[in-house]
Formats: sequence, C-alpha cells, structure tokens
Amino acid sequence: MTRSLFPTLLLALIPSLAQAADGFALADKAGEHMDVLLDGKIVARYMYAYDKQRLNETYKPYLHVFDADGKAPITQGAGGKQYPHHRGIYIGWNQISVGGKKYDRWHMKGGEIAHQKFTEQSATADGATFTSQTHWNDDKGAPFLVEERTMTFKRAPAGGRITIDFASTLKAVQGDTLLGGDPEHAGIHYRPAGDILSDKTAYLYPKAGAKPHDDKDYAWVAEQYTLPGEKTYAVVEMNHPTNPLSTRVSAYRNYGRFGFFPKVEIKNGESRSFKYRFVIVDGTMPAADYIQKVWDAYAGVTTPSAVPETTLLAAEGAKKAAVPAPAK
Repeated sequence: MTRSLFPTLLLALIPSLAQAADGFALADKAGEHMDVLLDGKIVARYMYAYDKQRLNETYKPYLHVFDADGKAPITQGAGGKQYPHHRGIYIGWNQISVGGKKYDRWHMKGGEIAHQKFTEQSATADGATFTSQTHWNDDKGAPFLVEERTMTFKRAPAGGRITIDFASTLKAVQGDTLLGGDPEHAGIHYRPAGDILSDKTAYLYPKAGAKPHDDKDYAWVAEQYTLPGEKTYAVVEMNHPTNPLSTRVSAYRNYGRFGFFPKVEIKNGESRSFKYRFVIVDGTMPAADYIQKVWDAYAGVTTPSAVPETTLLAAEGAKKAAVPAPAK
C-alpha cells in the first residue's frame, strides 16, 4: 500500500513545485525570515527573528534586497561594520516622545521592535505580499506603538527589476506619540551592503538646483551605488502623496543610506500610515521620465506629470568624476 501511494504523492507535489518556480512565491523559515521568490530566485528576505539571546542581531525586523541571481543580498544586514543599526529597508525614529518618556527606535537603545505574527500572506504569478504585525516596545517590554507593516512585490516596468511597496500603519497605545528626530536618524530608509565602493555613490533629485539638506517634499529620490566586482545598482525611493507634508530627505551619504523623514504626532488610540515605493534597478541610474511614469502609477495620477528638471550630485565624500549620467 505504501509503495503504490508513493508515486501518486510525488506527482501531487509537482504542480506546487512548478508554481513556486514560475512567478512569485513566499517561503517562510519559521521564526527567522520570510523569502520572497520570483521564478524560483530570492528577490527579498524579510528578517523578522526576535531572540533575546542574540538581541543585537534581532532587535528590529528589516528587508534584505537580493541580487538578480538570488544568491546574495545587496543591502546591509546585522553585523555591518559601519552603523550596524542600518539594515536593508527599515523604519525608525531616534526621538520618539510618549507621555513625557523618550525612546530611540533607530539606534535601538533600551527596547526593540519585535515581530509578533503575520496577518496576511499571498503570492501569485504577478506579485506577492505579506503583513507583519510588530510591537515597538519600551524598556519594560510593553508596546507603545503597534504596527501593521505590509510589503508588496511586483515586477518593475522594463528598465527595472522589482518594485517593493512599503506601507506601515502605526497605532499609539500608551499615549499621545510624537515621531521626531532628524533626516539622518529617522524615517523610512534604504541601506546598501556595507562593502559599497563609496567613491562611486551618486544621487538624483527631481528639482533643478536641488538642495537636499534644505528641500522638502520631493516626490522621489534615486541613488546609484557600486559593490565589489563593479556591480552597479540603482534604487529609487518614492514618496506617496498621502504621506505627511514637510517631509525632508537624507540622500547624500557616500555609504548609501538614504530615505525620507516625516515628523508626525499620533494621538493616543489613533493610527497614522506611511507609504513608500522602492524600485530596484540592476545597472545605472534610470532616466527621470522613467521614474516619473512609475511614480505617477504609484500615486494614482491619471494625467501624466511633466518630467521634472533634475539635479545629479556625487555623494558627499565621493569623487565628482564618478557621477553617472542617467540612462536615456
């Protein structure tokens, strides 16, 4: 009986294996990480482990982005040599005020952001999504913010490889909460791998004569960076129009950490949502018209936006000669 059933059981597994290798799929290593696969290759890995025995490694969840071969991350993870609290695509504020108490959930001092459970998981040929519920804990292990963090993955339009939509809803549960800080230490950011060739980092801004230290409310910012072996990548972070106004950006460091910094107050018992899209490109900086079209689709703009004038700058501390010309 057992022998006669074995071929049938084996055949029953074949469709699911084929489906996993065609289009998007999710693969969960329970308690450690969730892999997002496209055509059988890892495109991203959500690092959600929380273990007090290895707290420096697991004190906050973040998303690794992988190379086109699905072999290795192109983002920094735990143990990075420079600013090890910078990890992949991540969220945090270094100055959080709750009822007179102060918390730092950027450097992760005196508390953690701890994954609790997945409330949604789905994958089809065209996309994948999951929602991670997290607790932003105080120094006693009690949450002062409860988060629903949703990440959605799709193929990027031709010229890019993948789009990652990052959406976070934060609910204040211990009192009125102010999310504060500065663009260098707060917001929703992307951090390239730690072995980045820092002399070759550059940024593109959607404004003529851009002054990224002072300007507010960019629709998007793009970065080009290079890893050993002359492997070049571009990443665009897009700011959804429903996000808070007066949002500033940190996008000038030669080690590649960049992102948007919204400052907002959340009343006790209420929630606030943040939405950003990351476009991952294998190669050089995409052209502004490509970026603007993708932003229009993300923002729900029905009449195409005018392509903005742009400013292209070498990162601070990088060689000016390394500034690339955007693709045509």
